[in-house]
Amino acid sequence: MSKTKNQVVDVLVIGAGPSGTVSASILNKKGYSVKIVEKQLFPRFVIGESLLPRCMDNLDKAGFIDAISAFGFQKKFGAKFLDNERVSDFDFSAQFTKGWTWTWQVQRAKFDHLLAKEVEKNGVEVEYESAVTAVQFAEDGSSISTVTKKDGTTYNIEAKFIVDGSGYGRVLPRLLSLDKPSEFMGRTSLFCHVKPKMVYDEEEKDQILILVYTNEIWGWVIPFSDGTSSIGVVGHTEGIKRYEGTQEEKMRQWIQEVPALKSRFTDSELIFEPKEITGYASAVTKHFGKNFVLTGNAAEFIDPVFSSGVTFATESGALAAELIDKQLSGLPVDWQVEYTDYIQRGVDVFKTFVSSWYDGKLQKIFFSEQSNPEMRQQICSILAGYVWDLDNPFVKKHKRAVQALAAVL
Repeated sequence: MSKTKNQVVDVLVIGAGPSGTVSASILNKKGYSVKIVEKQLFPRFVIGESLLPRCMDNLDKAGFIDAISAFGFQKKFGAKFLDNERVSDFDFSAQFTKGWTWTWQVQRAKFDHLLAKEVEKNGVEVEYESAVTAVQFAEDGSSISTVTKKDGTTYNIEAKFIVDGSGYGRVLPRLLSLDKPSEFMGRTSLFCHVKPKMVYDEEEKDQILILVYTNEIWGWVIPFSDGTSSIGVVGHTEGIKRYEGTQEEKMRQWIQEVPALKSRFTDSELIFEPKEITGYASAVTKHFGKNFVLTGNAAEFIDPVFSSGVTFATESGALAAELIDKQLSGLPVDWQVEYTDYIQRGVDVFKTFVSSWYDGKLQKIFFSEQSNPEMRQQICSILAGYVWDLDNPFVKKHKRAVQALAAVL
């Protein structure tokens, strides 16, 4: 292993998204020297704009709540599911688990940049337009990472620990051959931001709207505080790509096809050309190794239907930081039990809900006239991101609970 090095830190964080900045902020507050290397220049667009209340616990641990509050993002108090004339409302204040009962809906370009600027204010260096292109680990777990700058020049960073929060960039999974196929089928999403001509119903402005079209195709509406919205459709690739033309023409055809989009966004201004993502589900063979850990989408991404992405990003980023502190302080850490098994419990709950969404069980439950108030509270906690509360039957026995309730209804 080369002894050449240009910079030495305690922890190298790859990626300046929510996972990376939460992790970096917590470690910085604990007194470690931390550096973030980010491939893109912020602000930059990314999807995943509707947060869940569970995120707030981790944003609070990182010290971000005050800065986010001051920025003026749209507050979110629940989720509304629409299926033609049928409506199913979930108010986070009526959830089973004690915790935050609201969160935000955010333009991620602004939100991620805000978090990155906050960690910089607190002394963490964030280097943009640079990529980790190689990494070598010594027997003691320390690492030397090669960083390639925008101009092609390179230098090395030596670190005691690496946090990979690179999201879809999946830096360490690529460099260390950790990728594996996801068990979820490849779906496609088409989406954009729009400026609607209609004035929002105030009750809708503080919710995410999930629009049922078929079992395989659904849409979203995420209102922002400036009067614009994020809208999109998701489904099997052949279904979403059945229209021809420009991306704008395809998006406008979908707006006309989905009734809830048509009534709200016909002739709306498209703020940017609609974007398309295909085959976004991902997985890895392991979440950690000797002195490195994968967080957020760098580890696994399931599906956007319940907005779980930023929740897992912040949950894994915060937990990784706490375990790194424990290990670097000389205490033993069982990464399999304390990190992987814990995170996987939450992932498995959301996997059950995602699968049950696409096979129709959840629609049957959500829109049933035989609604059980206690069970709705328990399901509401899942939709709020509290997927680690083992007192909740829909967490502890998620597969059995969903199947049994759908069968009864």
